[in-house]
Amino acid sequence: MRFHLAKGVAVAAAIVAVLTATACSSSPSPSSSSSSSSAATSAPAATTPASTASATGSGSGSTGTSSGAAAQITANWEKFFSSATPLSEKAALLQNGQVFNSAISSFGSSPLAANVSAKVTGVTLTSATKATVKYNLIAAGQSIPSTGTAVLENGTWKVADSSFCGLLSEAASLTNSSVPAACKSAS
Repeated sequence: MRFHLAKGVAVAAAIVAVLTATACSSSPSPSSSSSSSSAATSAPAATTPASTASATGSGSGSTGTSSGAAAQITANWEKFFSSATPLSEKAALLQNGQVFNSAISSFGSSPLAANVSAKVTGVTLTSATKATVKYNLIAAGQSIPSTGTAVLENGTWKVADSSFCGLLSEAASLTNSSVPAACKSAS
């Protein structure tokens, strides 16, 4: 993920404040690793702009079309970053979410979290189980163009733990704090 200094000082400050609290209180590292990275990667890449993917909910199960997958990725990505989403649902939308329960809880309980959201602008399927997500991370009325990864885990497209940890790492580097132990083993 890239932070553009000119565009994102206010956004970065809000995100750093929220994610610093998150990084300081997450749970220990996971006991099992993700199996999604070992799945077949022979599916052709497909790009679907978010504007053509309807966000109809999280859905479960793999979709048979790239536009169906893009719609589920878009909906789940935006739902994960929405302050209206209950914490229990956020964990279900994050790869290995149960490992990050404490971090997600800290993020959700921060007053600044109400001002952070994401708007997906594009999804590119890179395999049958992975996609690149272009999105705007929004806080304090400003947005930062960002890129992350979505993974298909147990039939549901989720925010990759590596993307979540990337946000935490960025916050840690700006605040001289540490990332959660769970991020050290994230895929």
